[in-house]
Amino acid sequence: MKKILLVVVAIATFFFATSPVLADADLATGAKVFSANCAACHNAGGNVVNAAKNLKIDTLKQYSMDSKEAIIAQVTNGKNAMPAFKGRLNADQIESVAAYVLDRAASGWKG
Repeated sequence: MKKILLVVVAIATFFFATSPVLADADLATGAKVFSANCAACHNAGGNVVNAAKNLKIDTLKQYSMDSKEAIIAQVTNGKNAMPAFKGRLNADQIESVAAYVLDRAASGWKG
């Protein structure tokens, strides 16, 4: 019985963790946060302060910023000309914007 329960829990966890509805909700929040806080400098994945450090997938990979954790750290703590958003955005907002940036970068900032 315990094995069956574990299998059911594992399947439910997988379903909810990979559910497009939940992912879309995070991306929708990320899009709103990005629009309100990031788009002035990073419109369409660009960078008005330093064009070489844009949010395109190849650039993110070049600077080892192509993971959710790396983007979360950058948004939270800032670096160089980028301000820290710790205290201005909560952890869920920062995580959502990181997911949004990775999603947009993977699509070439199209669509």
